[in-house]
Amino acid sequence: MEETFSFILEVIGTVAAAISGIRLAATKNFDWFGAYTVGLVTAIGGGTLRDVLLDIPVFWMQTWWYLGVTALSLATVIVFKSILVSNDRILFIFDSIGLALFCVIGIHKSLAIDYPMWVAVVMGIITGAFGGVIRDILINEEPLVFRKDIYATACLAGAIVYWIILEIGGSYLVQQISCAATIILLRILALKYNLSLPVLKPNVSKNTSEKKQ
Repeated sequence: MEETFSFILEVIGTVAAAISGIRLAATKNFDWFGAYTVGLVTAIGGGTLRDVLLDIPVFWMQTWWYLGVTALSLATVIVFKSILVSNDRILFIFDSIGLALFCVIGIHKSLAIDYPMWVAVVMGIITGAFGGVIRDILINEEPLVFRKDIYATACLAGAIVYWIILEIGGSYLVQQISCAATIILLRILALKYNLSLPVLKPNVSKNTSEKKQ
């Protein structure tokens, strides 16, 4: 039951992440193959790095489903291009869903092979965020995770919620839903209230004075 539920989450997350990648590729006028490639690496990039680090079989090499789901995501963007590409909120929605579900999956897979929770937290963040890093690099954008947006921080908060519910004996389903909901809620609140982390800036006045000298 747990494995089936995790697989469903992974497929939904793959669709969401692939659409976010394909949608961004469309704004850069990529051709269909280029858009598919961007969508695919967005969907599998984080999970691939996770599985390599955990020394387990890479998930998308075990079934063709993920390649097929990405192709269906491409077809969806092509058919509904006028809706999906022109609306920035669409990217936000799909990106947030993919981020949340992949974070949940990363935590679950790490705990399932008896890694400690702190490792699971790191793997959750990598699974959720790293595909987006590759996506942004491929389309020549500054990776979202390195900007002031609440992105990887949302994954961290969701992972902490997962940990707390695990410690108090909450059910498997509650752990995963609470983690994903926390991540999506934080992303929504950050967008609505323009929340962000402080930006690390150089001491401009000091640099200016040094130049004058």
